[in-house]
Amino acid sequence: MMKPISPLRQRMIDDMTMRNLSANTQETYIRSVAQFSAFHRRSPDKLGVEHVRDFHLHLVSRGLVANSIAVKMAALHFFYGTSLRRPDIAAEIPTPRRPDRLPTVLARAEVERLLKAVGDLKLRTALMTIYSAGLRISEAMRLTAQDIDSARMVICVRQGKGRKDRYTVLSGQLLGILRDYWRATRPSHWLFPGRNPARPMTKRALQLACRRAAEAAGLSKSVTVHTLRHSFATHLLEQGVDIRVIQDLLGHRHIKTTAGYARVAVDLIRQVQSPLEHLNLAATAPD
Repeated sequence: MMKPISPLRQRMIDDMTMRNLSANTQETYIRSVAQFSAFHRRSPDKLGVEHVRDFHLHLVSRGLVANSIAVKMAALHFFYGTSLRRPDIAAEIPTPRRPDRLPTVLARAEVERLLKAVGDLKLRTALMTIYSAGLRISEAMRLTAQDIDSARMVICVRQGKGRKDRYTVLSGQLLGILRDYWRATRPSHWLFPGRNPARPMTKRALQLACRRAAEAAGLSKSVTVHTLRHSFATHLLEQGVDIRVIQDLLGHRHIKTTAGYARVAVDLIRQVQSPLEHLNLAATAPD
């Protein structure tokens, strides 16, 4: 028998639904508040700033990375600020500084080696689609044949992050690959169905296929499915595509997010001439 949802939890779910938060975000936020409550063994509406502080320190002591802690603090910020209408408590909830790391990006030759190492037709086609169109893994899973617009040479991404629809590029080579795949598999609804054709393939299946392909291709980098999206954006930037166009293709809300790829666009970096080149210095140290 399922445990009934408490009125407090239902209120938070309703608040998140009204604000159009994704299902994944809602699940994460609910789980985070439940962990906070379980840590103190009290209902979260009976807890305050000092309890949040103790929970934060507990997470740090467990060795959680800053990104994971930030998500849990965001959940508590929403719970107190929105559901409990306690902006005074929400304002005191700290946000840990997230490490500013460079995304992993594959060279074009490495992408080719990776994709050729995937033996399964459906998984290989899905990963090719992600790289070719710069999709998030969840966006690729929800594609249908109707989303492939060959007349306009675009892919329609429905309800991406932030529940926004957008178009992204459909390459001629990918269109041919998708047509061959469709003729071989004849998917009924989802372009990449799971074992149950009524449901799309799982994220785990794609991540596992990507990890195994990276090992088979001999790639030393830490490669995930999202690495293909990073590589798509970086390669477009190196090709000279306007960064605002890349922003729209990726579905980024802020241009600052897209601009981060300039830090890993090594083809652009190699074009920059160091000021040392303009100095007349000997290769060896002076006597």
